[in-house]
Amino acid sequence: MGVNHIESVYQGGMSFSTAIRGHQVTIDLDQEHGGQNLGSSPKILMLVSLAGCTGLDVVSILNKMKVTFSQFRIHVQAHVTDTDPKIYDKVALTYHIQVDEKDQARVERAVSLSQEKYCGVSEMFRAFSDLSYQIQYEGPSDGR
Repeated sequence: MGVNHIESVYQGGMSFSTAIRGHQVTIDLDQEHGGQNLGSSPKILMLVSLAGCTGLDVVSILNKMKVTFSQFRIHVQAHVTDTDPKIYDKVALTYHIQVDEKDQARVERAVSLSQEKYCGVSEMFRAFSDLSYQIQYEGPSDGR
């Protein structure tokens, strides 16, 4: 597949800035930890990457299956250890999706394929944490 390259540039305080394909990402700490809260912490961005990776997989697979869905979101809950280095040791993904009951088996297949075959970020997380997932089907839209 190749090699990825980035360069993070120190911005002062506890902040770094990284240009990624024309998008600026800022990493910083909150004021309590010496930063200015100009961006996300690096550890939280790992969770963003996890949700994004599996989310893109699931959407792609469902689109190929011609499954109509809405209200799709992924909740990530990660437990951080108390000892240094503080790492995520338990991570739970909950896929929330609104889909016709007849398509639920295909959603389960899409999530399974993402988790077991395609999502490299999930696989990396499994190297250092207990990664689990579940699907919650949302009811019909209430018009809000």
